[in-house]
Amino acid sequence: MTHLIASRDTSIKVAEARVGKCTRPVSEEAKRDAVSGSKAGRLCLSLRSTMESVGQVESAAYKLAGEAGLDEDVRFRVTMAVREAAINAVLHGNEYDPAKQITVSFENTGNALVFTIADQGKGLDTEKLPDPLAPQNLLRGTGRGIFLIRSFMDEVHFRQLHPGTELTLIKHLAPGGDKL
Repeated sequence: MTHLIASRDTSIKVAEARVGKCTRPVSEEAKRDAVSGSKAGRLCLSLRSTMESVGQVESAAYKLAGEAGLDEDVRFRVTMAVREAAINAVLHGNEYDPAKQITVSFENTGNALVFTIADQGKGLDTEKLPDPLAPQNLLRGTGRGIFLIRSFMDEVHFRQLHPGTELTLIKHLAPGGDKL
């Protein structure tokens, strides 16, 4: 596991060196109510539509969830939800178009982890998504990403960008360092 974490940290450093950090002031209230040991702040990335980029997004989410003090199970679910959102942006949104990018922001507000993933694709009508629990879809190998995202996160918001779709995932943090 140590090797895996080292490679995740390396991915984060490479991504930060490539695009830099964006920061936004954190309120005193957010600092006061923050999960014990968490680091409030924001990281923004603009990445090519590749599976390598999905790996960078996953690594950054894993690191942020760990810094926020989430237990291993919750950390895994948060990371999986963010990975699914990034895959959807690259695969379904941008259709692997090398001319299009995904933009991602990761933020620890002190009260929540907020992940925003946007693509430059045609857009997504969430009303037209097939129900992954319908009998005809149970044995399909695909089509469960949004279902998993909604299951693993506390809040999920879609916004049409014209072009593109923005997906915001929120995981609330327990005050006072309680492990979630």
